[in-house]
Amino acid sequence: MKEDLHDILFTEESLRNRVAELGAHITLDYANMCADSGRAPTCPLLVGILKGSFIFLADLSRSIDLNCEIRFLSASSYGFSSVTSGRVKIGSEFDSDITGRHVILIEDILDSGVTMAALRKFISRHEPKSLKVCALLDKPARRQVQIDADYVGFVCPDEFVVGYGLDYAERYRNLPFIASLKPEIYE
Repeated sequence: MKEDLHDILFTEESLRNRVAELGAHITLDYANMCADSGRAPTCPLLVGILKGSFIFLADLSRSIDLNCEIRFLSASSYGFSSVTSGRVKIGSEFDSDITGRHVILIEDILDSGVTMAALRKFISRHEPKSLKVCALLDKPARRQVQIDADYVGFVCPDEFVVGYGLDYAERYRNLPFIASLKPEIYE
C-alpha cells in the first residue's frame, strides 16, 4: 500500500495537533451556548459525513470539551472516481429532529464544493439554529461551487490525497497520516 504513495503531506503528529486546536476553537465558540443548561439540544450536534470523516470526527469529538451529540450522513459525488460526478447522493434522513439545533457538518475534505453545497441545502431544510462546516482539508484549487468552511484543519495542495479516513476506491483509509497518491494509481 505504501508503494502507491507519493509524499506524506500531513504527519500523524501534525494531524493530532491541528485536530486538538480545532476542538479547542469549537469549544470556545460554543461554550456559552452550552453553559446555560448543558442539555443536549442547546449543545452542538456534530454531523459526520461518511465515510471519509469518521476518523477525523472521532478525534475531533474527543478534543471538544462540551456536551455534544454525533450523527452521521452519507453523501457522495465521487463514487469510485477521482473526480466529482457533479451529482450528489445523500444517503438518509436524520433519525431525530434537528430543528433549532447548532449543527456542525464534519467533512474530511472540502474539494469541489458540490457535495457540501448539497449538504448545506439539505440540512437547512431542517431549520437548524445555526449551521457551520468543519473540514479537515480545504482544497480551494478544485472549487466548482463557492463555499467556505468555518473551521479548516489544513489547506491542501491540488493533489489526490488518501489516509486518515480519506480513500481511493475504498482503500487507504486506515493510514495514520495523509499522503498524496501516485497519479498512475488513480488515472
